[in-house]
Amino acid sequence: MSLDALLKGPKAIVVPGVFDALSARVATRAGAQAIYMTGFGVAGAGYGVPDIGLVSASEMIERVGVIAGACDRVPLIADGDNGHGGPLNAAKLARAYERAGAAAIQLEDQVFPKRCGHMEDKEVVATAEAAQKIRAAADARESSAFKIVARTDTRATHGLDEALRRGEAFLKAGADVLFIEAPRTEEELRKVAETFKGVPLLANLVEDGKTPLLSVEELEAIGYRIILYPISALLAVTHRLEEVYALLLKGARHGLDGQRASFSHYNTIMRLPELLAVTRALADTNKEE
Repeated sequence: MSLDALLKGPKAIVVPGVFDALSARVATRAGAQAIYMTGFGVAGAGYGVPDIGLVSASEMIERVGVIAGACDRVPLIADGDNGHGGPLNAAKLARAYERAGAAAIQLEDQVFPKRCGHMEDKEVVATAEAAQKIRAAADARESSAFKIVARTDTRATHGLDEALRRGEAFLKAGADVLFIEAPRTEEELRKVAETFKGVPLLANLVEDGKTPLLSVEELEAIGYRIILYPISALLAVTHRLEEVYALLLKGARHGLDGQRASFSHYNTIMRLPELLAVTRALADTNKEE
């Protein structure tokens, strides 16, 4: 189902974060209707660096293509950070993401270098500059089916009222989905939803972050359409990797049994049986000829 159709559907969408092809495959096999390429996760899992603007636009575009190719046509919402420059850069990035297979790009209003939305000491650009990036991205896309998710980080820097004003500016500039980053209470989440009734809203739920972790049902009732868990899998996998390597280095490999995928199951996730079947069919066709 397309992202367009999901946004128009009767229920909120639970969107898990992914950071590489493996996590995209596992998320879609688990039944995710849409997935989110987290810049935080790409920076850490792909390049071993924190989410402070150290991954280039070309590296992010490459990762979009890899993940889009692994997600079995499930819509991919991809983090575009702050557009990696001015309005022309944002337009170029949006076109590249769309051509790489994403269903949407998320653009934020932070300065460069940016920070993860739940880190301290963020800074934002002027409203006009941020809105120009949204407009440029919206104008650059080849199809209106490719969505622009506009994020503002001004709750942390200027307060909720300014974040709401920026949301209005972004909608006028052509945003399809609004992402008010890091409301700090349920009351603030409600105020966002009341201000933007009828607008597709994204709730970003980050473990140990600034926004209360309400349930999907609660957020849906308030008025949110996309319930995003961007780094839940990343944090869980990181903890498990620490456990696994500690066991191996202690000579306790047997401690992994019962808490791992089997060799054959992993190959199934990678679609080895399907690919081998294709190879056999091609070989049989050559024999017939």
